[in-house]
Amino acid sequence: MKVGVLGGTFDPVHIGHLIIAEAVRIALRLEKVVFVPAGQPWLKLQHPITPAGYRVEMLRLAILPNLHFELSDVEVERSGPSYTIDTMVELKNRLGAQADLFFILGCDALAQFPEWKEPSKLIQLCKLAVVPRANLALSALEDLERHIPGITDRVSYVATPIIDISSSQIRERVARGLSIRYLVPDKVEEYIAQRRLYRS
Repeated sequence: MKVGVLGGTFDPVHIGHLIIAEAVRIALRLEKVVFVPAGQPWLKLQHPITPAGYRVEMLRLAILPNLHFELSDVEVERSGPSYTIDTMVELKNRLGAQADLFFILGCDALAQFPEWKEPSKLIQLCKLAVVPRANLALSALEDLERHIPGITDRVSYVATPIIDISSSQIRERVARGLSIRYLVPDKVEEYIAQRRLYRS
């Protein structure tokens, strides 16, 4: 069973996340993509983020129409900073040894991969499905190979549409009273309005 894993703060989830997940699912012939909202990402320890309950509910609403998308709250259930290695170990335990995991990340995150917790162990647990990001070049695998031997064989570059949308842009637009229609799923837009999220 081939399973994609897409982690993130999802504050809020937007159509870029959904488009990338679906493109990777089709390109790599994955059975499903599991979305994993972060509890407290270690890279964002100094930044306030929306409480997990709101982010989880927005994500649930966003992925509901796609039968190949699932939600895992493995990180929000865990206290302390969220590390990908811990999440992948837990997902492997839950999904079983037969699960072939593909962790989906942008080329910008791949460039930072040597700084992650236990990157060598991580590439033993899963393959990396790397997607392009706007205005960023793909990382040279030769450089990464010097830091993490064996990573070259564990990376798949996936050509996905480049969607130049960010959650921070959406939060800013809401705070300024601007429309976010078509940037997020309709149900997410309604939820943000009902809960008065991201208002300045």
